[in-house]
Amino acid sequence: MAEALAPRRVTRRTFLGWWLASLLTATVITGLAPILVYFWPAPPKGQKKGPINIALQTPIDQLQDGNAVKFDAPRSPNSAFIMADGGGDNAPGELAFGGYVVKNQGKVNVFAINCSHLGCSVALNEAAKTFDCPCHGSRFRLDGTVLHGPAEFPLSHLTWKQGPNPSAIEVDVIVLGF
Repeated sequence: MAEALAPRRVTRRTFLGWWLASLLTATVITGLAPILVYFWPAPPKGQKKGPINIALQTPIDQLQDGNAVKFDAPRSPNSAFIMADGGGDNAPGELAFGGYVVKNQGKVNVFAINCSHLGCSVALNEAAKTFDCPCHGSRFRLDGTVLHGPAEFPLSHLTWKQGPNPSAIEVDVIVLGF
């Protein structure tokens, strides 16, 4: 019974094993901690998401069927539009710095300006009623679908709603903070 109450002695081998294990653990943590910041970076200061009002050159109610109005992302504060859907270079959550409001067959759509092939800015071809990519020749119909490639995916939509007046829309943006 006296042996069960007596404290166990720690051997030199056990002490050195625990001491080396703790030293190795501290060394690994000290070396990895600065690297972990690159895996989980903090968001840049001033960066935030939310809707912003965009003024249009032509009010939506005056937009003729088969026409489009181009608009750019605000520069003060420096912002970018957040793509809602798409594929290729236009994955959901990617950024665009311009867009088009299109009225096609009575339906209003808002598209990002980026081509889904490699992200070049598309231009409205008023004569052909298409969006044309000047970089590689992709063409898109006014509903955003691909007329011919090399683009394989349609134009990306932007999340939007009618603004406080017919000359404005609210589009989801990210304020870049620089």
